[in-house]
Amino acid sequence: MVVAAPIDERELARYVRRVADRWPLSGAWLGGARVRDAQGAPAQRERGPEYVVVLVSEHFDGVPWLERVHVAASLWDAGAMGAPADVHCYTPAEHARKCDSMLRVRRATEDGLQATTDPG
Repeated sequence: MVVAAPIDERELARYVRRVADRWPLSGAWLGGARVRDAQGAPAQRERGPEYVVVLVSEHFDGVPWLERVHVAASLWDAGAMGAPADVHCYTPAEHARKCDSMLRVRRATEDGLQATTDPG
């Protein structure tokens, strides 16, 4: 039996604070294989990305998509979290559309951990 490593919620909160210092967030979620592991998903499955981060802010409006993703991804500490993250940054309207069209964004938002600046 494989035991899932716990999610470092303190580092996740620090990450959300680093992003929120640049763009106030209205939502932040962490999904991906490691989160599903921690939630008890079976080991024999297609894993996909280890972490999927979905960040929502009305302040992303007017910021080119690649710029927001590049900056938010550069703030992720893969060493502390144990793996890189697939980072998604959307305005609220973009997020609603992506939840309809992208399974990993929908799963992170619906089934993942809601991330905050407070680790617990």
